[in-house]
Amino acid sequence: MLKNKKNNWEQKLTPKQYKVLRKKETEPPFSGKLLYNKKKGVYACAGCGQKLFSSKTKFDSGSGWPSFFKALKNKVVLKPDHSHGMERTEVICSNCGSHLGHLFPDGPQPTGQRYCINSAALKFKSKSK
Repeated sequence: MLKNKKNNWEQKLTPKQYKVLRKKETEPPFSGKLLYNKKKGVYACAGCGQKLFSSKTKFDSGSGWPSFFKALKNKVVLKPDHSHGMERTEVICSNCGSHLGHLFPDGPQPTGQRYCINSAALKFKSKSK
C-alpha cells in the first residue's frame, strides 16, 4: 500500500503546528491566537479535529497559554513527562496521539486542574446559533 502524501503530518500541518503537535515543542507564552478567545464553542485537536475542551471550561490563568479546568471525557490521555529536568504531566490527543500541552494541579475549582494547552495544537469551532 502506498502512502498518501496528503496524510503526512508535515504536509497537513503548518510548521508551527508540526513542531508543537508532533515534536512536542512549546509555543512562546502570550503568542497563541486562541489565548484571548472568549467565544462560545469547542476547542478541537488541530491534528485530527477531535473535540477536546468546551469553552465553558476555559479560564484566564495568566500563564500565556489557553487554559482549561476540564477536558471532554476520554478525549485526552495523560502521560508522565520527565523532559527538561521537570516533573510534569503531558496532555495528548486520545485519537491521533498529538502533543497538546501539560496538566498542572493549580487550576480553579471544581477540578483544581489547569490544562495548559498550546494554541497551535487547537482549532476553535464556534457554537452554532
